[in-house]
Amino acid sequence: MKNYKLVFLSALIFGLLFTAAFTKAPKLHTLKLKSASDVKSFFRYTGKDVPFLSSHRGGPMKGYPENCIATFEHTLQRTHSIIEMDPHYTKDSALVVMHDPTLNRTSNGKGKISSYTLAELRKLKLKDTEGNLTDYGISTLDEMLQWAKGKTLLVIDMKDVPIEARVKKIEENHAENAAIVMAYTFEDAKKCYAMNKNIVMEVMFNSLDKMKEFEATGVPWGNVVVFVSHNLPVPTEVITAIHQKGAMCIIGSSRNYDKDYTASKISQEALHKGYLSIINSGADIIEADLGIEAGLTLQKIRPSRSVKDRFFQ
Repeated sequence: MKNYKLVFLSALIFGLLFTAAFTKAPKLHTLKLKSASDVKSFFRYTGKDVPFLSSHRGGPMKGYPENCIATFEHTLQRTHSIIEMDPHYTKDSALVVMHDPTLNRTSNGKGKISSYTLAELRKLKLKDTEGNLTDYGISTLDEMLQWAKGKTLLVIDMKDVPIEARVKKIEENHAENAAIVMAYTFEDAKKCYAMNKNIVMEVMFNSLDKMKEFEATGVPWGNVVVFVSHNLPVPTEVITAIHQKGAMCIIGSSRNYDKDYTASKISQEALHKGYLSIINSGADIIEADLGIEAGLTLQKIRPSRSVKDRFFQ
């Protein structure tokens, strides 16, 4: 009898260990950024960099809503990516993450986000890209900043949240190594730099004249990454000039190749060739709606050795 009990106990322990081994959380493609200094080094152009992805709204797809932590993790399970996301104010001045100022398209709520308290928004569920309701709820910016640490970088868009408030949230969460902010104007870039010289910004310009205007702000090139354009072909002379300053360039695919593929106007092969053409034009980062598709393309052209390898885990 004792032998039977021993065999039974051994089988039970083995079963539990086997189940645990195959049900543990999936591994993520993470960015190892321990400090604000690491973030600046990560975005510094060297000419020997790893091309990478910025997932627009986190890379939503069927079953995975935009601006949702579960979606971010789903993307990171398959590829390295920084994550573009969107904050909005609630009625009681909390900051939640959704793209639209209204709830209708991306949740089972209706009306303006600013008409609801955070507690009321917590009762809602998010919809995926096909309009199907999921089990996922709305997250706060604080929750996302805490989640991002040790995993990736959040790219915090503006929407109805001024740059001062976004910088303050990063500081409150001690997340200078987990987030950057979009600065739509050079005045905002100056405000951010004056508030916190450790925070990297995504600034936007696509001409040499605008580049000179940015340089006159006094914001160091080491504090910025430049979104150049959604429009193709890209102005290569601008990209070359930005690289000479030691900054990286972002080109968007959401309004061209991603849009055409989603509308069944181009094949998957043409989509991947499109991503390659963006990188070949001089871009260092692709901001894509189709995060996983773009990420898999970039993985195939990753250099065998780069000075940036230490950041990609």
